[in-house]
Amino acid sequence: MIQTQTLLTLLPAERVRVGLPAASKRELLETMSALAAHGTAADASVILDAVLQREALMSTGVGQGLALPHARTQSVDDTTAALAILESAVDYDSLDGSPVRIVLLLAGPERERSVHLRLLSRISRVMADAGTRQRLLDAESVRDVHRALADAEAALG
Repeated sequence: MIQTQTLLTLLPAERVRVGLPAASKRELLETMSALAAHGTAADASVILDAVLQREALMSTGVGQGLALPHARTQSVDDTTAALAILESAVDYDSLDGSPVRIVLLLAGPERERSVHLRLLSRISRVMADAGTRQRLLDAESVRDVHRALADAEAALG
């Protein structure tokens, strides 16, 4: 993977969902793991197990309706991700107690710790902007999601 990977290249259309239904955190993480594995050699169940192990340490519900589940695992050869805007909010045991509607799952290989951390940092900076989060919540299509992310990344430089 190249250092300059953007969120758009990390999140092709087939790994983005708008209006995703989910009844629970577990169901949501199962769906997100399957989305992240889509089109890769990764095993969705192994991604899910790694994400659940990470969640057991501390919730990745970072607040303001956003969750950033992530893990590193031997089961993925290259970093993969999935993004969903939920149909309705799901209780996620978030740090601020609020349910989530925006979920971005990141799974990377064990050997790429620094890449994983850089991507998490970039994702956090993009998602820290209230305007970007609102545009994502207002998105009606994957194209709308991609436009919001492209604009947010351009603003970061």
